[in-house]
Formats: sequence, C-alpha cells, structure tokens
Amino acid sequence: MSLMGILDRVADVQTFDKVIEPARRAVNAALRPQAVKDLLHGTWLGHSLHPVVVQVPVGSWISAGLLDAIPPLRPAATVLIGTGVAAAVPASLTGAADWSEQDAGVRRLGALHAVANSAALGLYVGSLVARSKGRGTLGRVLSYAGLGIASGSAAIGGHMSYAQSSGVSHSATAARALTSDWIDLGPLDDLPEGRPALRTGPGGSVAVPLAAVRRGTTVDVFIGACSHLAGPLYEGRVEEVRGRDCLVCPWHSSAFDLDSGSPRRGPAASPQEKLEVRMEAGRVMARLPGRNR
Repeated sequence: MSLMGILDRVADVQTFDKVIEPARRAVNAALRPQAVKDLLHGTWLGHSLHPVVVQVPVGSWISAGLLDAIPPLRPAATVLIGTGVAAAVPASLTGAADWSEQDAGVRRLGALHAVANSAALGLYVGSLVARSKGRGTLGRVLSYAGLGIASGSAAIGGHMSYAQSSGVSHSATAARALTSDWIDLGPLDDLPEGRPALRTGPGGSVAVPLAAVRRGTTVDVFIGACSHLAGPLYEGRVEEVRGRDCLVCPWHSSAFDLDSGSPRRGPAASPQEKLEVRMEAGRVMARLPGRNR
C-alpha cells in the first residue's frame, strides 16, 4: 500500500476522535477572543496564514542541514536551528487554529501531523542543548533526525491540503463548474428580504447552488458553497459583523461581506465568490465576473 493509501486509512479511524475531540475543544477555548483566531486563520490576509509562516521553520531547518555538512559553517547552522525553533511557535498556533475548524478526517491526520512536528521540535531543541555543551556530533545527529521527521510530517500536511482539500477555497472550486453565461434567477419579488435564498445555475452535469440575498432593490449573489468547507450559505443568515452586513455560514459562522465577498470573520480566510447582477424586466440575472470567464 502506498503512503497516501495509509494516510487515507488513518483519516478513517474513528477511535482517534476520543482523544482528538477534547483536544479540539481545548484549542477553541484557548484561542480566544474571535479576533485572535481570525488573526491566526489569516482572515485578514485573504489566504490561510499557516502555509506562509511555516516556511520559516522549514526553510531554517533545511538550510541548517546543508550548513552542518560543511564544518566551518556549523556555527551558522546552530543559529538557523534556533530560528526554526522560535518560528515553530507561531507556525503551530496557526496550524492549531485551522485544525480545530476542519472536518473529522482532516483532524485525525492533523493530529498525526502535530505529533510528528512536536517530535521534530523536541529533537531540534535537544540539538541546541547538545551544541551548547560542546557535543557537536550528537547535536548534528539530533538535528538530522528532526529534519527527517519534519519532512515526513510535511508529506502529511501536503496530503491534508491537496488530497483532503483542507486549505482550498471550496467556493472557487464550485465557481469553476458554473457557466459563464447570464443566469436567470427569477423575479426580484420572489426573493425574501434580508435572508439568503437558494437558486441554482447550470454547471455541466450538475446544478451549482447559489445564495441570493435581497436588500431592497439590490441583490447580492454568491456561490452557495462556503469557501471554508463548502457549507450551504443559502441556509445561513444575514447579520452585521464588524460594521458590515454579512452573509454568515451555518456550519462554522464564517462571515462574508455582502458588498465584496471578503471574509469578515473566520474560520474562512478565502473570499466568497460573488456574481455580478443586473435586472431585466424585474428579473434577477447573474453571472460570474469577467476574471472567471
């Protein structure tokens, strides 16, 4: 069986949830207030923050491994290992924030990812201690062992991102299936005021759900799958979040600005795909903007 097949099996082991669920609740309780979680999610950035900050420890440790192979450069390797250890703290916080809001399969693999990263971090800390005591050979052995474990953990993280879609915008994925033509969403008068309504657009073999929100004579239309985990936005609600009218996902309470689709509250970090709208004889017409055609 391939490594990817093994990881898929791990993601299906429900027994792990007995340990993972209390840990998830503890993370959500610790990362408060909401503004702190939004900072860690990258809601303000428009992109998940974790893959950005994780480049610092990974890059530092890989570089340290190269420098350790050249005796005159080993003091610089020690500095890089220390940099990676320090940078691992914010990297782990952003990862924990994202992990706590994922579905069960991703959380199971994420727990394995976290354990491996913790083991690698422990080995690097041990390497720093050994080097400080003049035991350079032991320090190098520990750091190379840490690099090996961190590399394996990175493979797990990649599987979570690409095979399990933990970091993608599900809204953008759904938008790619939607026609680029104008879509007739029906009469304006059929839309309820101030709450989302389900409409659909042609998307090849299946219809693509849309969420339409009427505000007087204005209609905002979004891809119906939340960018975070494809929650049904058309079953959500409209509320004011940080001074803006937002469409709120019913699953994890991500909030998207009705005017722009940008996230105003996490866990969503990616914007929600919004359609352009025009009126024709009292009927609502919508289509994807030109950048998606």
